[in-house]
This record gives sequence, structure tokens and C-alpha cells, in this order.
Amino acid sequence: MGVRPAYGGWQGGRMTAQALAGALADDVRRQVFAAIALGDADAPAVADRTGLPARQVLTAIRRLVDAGLVAGGDGDLRVDVERLREAARTPAAPRPAGDATDRVLRTFVRDDRLTGLPAQRGRRRVVLAHVAKSFEPGVRYPEREVDEVLRRWCERGGSDHAALRRYLIDEQLLAREQGVYWRIGD
Repeated sequence: MGVRPAYGGWQGGRMTAQALAGALADDVRRQVFAAIALGDADAPAVADRTGLPARQVLTAIRRLVDAGLVAGGDGDLRVDVERLREAARTPAAPRPAGDATDRVLRTFVRDDRLTGLPAQRGRRRVVLAHVAKSFEPGVRYPEREVDEVLRRWCERGGSDHAALRRYLIDEQLLAREQGVYWRIGD
């Protein structure tokens, strides 16, 4: 199904968004693509419109053809609209959920110490769930023990233990009753 670019970006015979972005990441290729989109059908016309040297234009055209963005030969260059439509309809490959979680934890946790707490609630929840694993499910802890564990997490100034404890309660990762705390969930 067409020529595949040497730099990858194809998935099941279809162009991916990554390949599309990669093909247009270069200023020269973008200028050449724009000139072809505006109707220039051969290399000399593209060079005239862009003011680029012929050698750069020819290299860019070859790469755009290889990427599947431009079709035809010299004198018949045109944007491969159907290929662009196909790329737009191709769903992005799903990322494993662990990637996002790992990235958040790498950013905000170092050696089992917080370097900070994310402002964004979803990311903060990831960090708090990680901290909550410091407590065994089903075990009841007096506030003094909870504070001791949370102070260790806060040693690098990433947060203060009282705020961390409140967040854990607010996010229902820990429960509290009469100064006794326990982990909720598994």
C-alpha cells in the first residue's frame, strides 16, 4: 500500500499521526508541502514560490512522497488528500495506563520521598494512592503513627504531613474516626 517511509510511523499499512507530524516537522518540508497544497505542481514552481534552492526542494518532495503526503511526479505533484483523510480517521495507538502513572510517580516521588504534590487533581490522586500503600489494609493506626509515616514522605519538603493526611482523607484513601486511621480499599 504505497511506499513506506524509512523513518517508520506506519501502523497496519496506515500513516500514523506520529509519521504525519514527523514528515512536517522540518521547516523546508512544511514550506514545500504548503506550496504544493497551494497548487504548485512541479519542483521549479515550488522553488519559485518558496525561494528555496532546487536541491532542497527536490529532497523535501522526495521525503513528502515517501511519507505519503504528496502524490504524483514532477509536473503532477499534489497533496494526497485521501491519505490525509485516512490518517485523520486512524485512531491513535492506546498507551498502557502504567506509562502515565509511572511518569507521574517519577516526577513527584524520589526514593520514597515526595518532591512535590501535583496541582492537578488526577495526578495528585496517583501520588496519594502511592503514598497510601504505606499503610496495610485493615490495620488501624493511631494518628501519631500516621503522622510519623507521612513525615518521612515529606522530608524533602514536597508537602507537609498534615496537608498530606487531609488529602488522603479527602480522596478516601484513608478513613478516620476518633483519632484512628485505616486504609480504604485493597
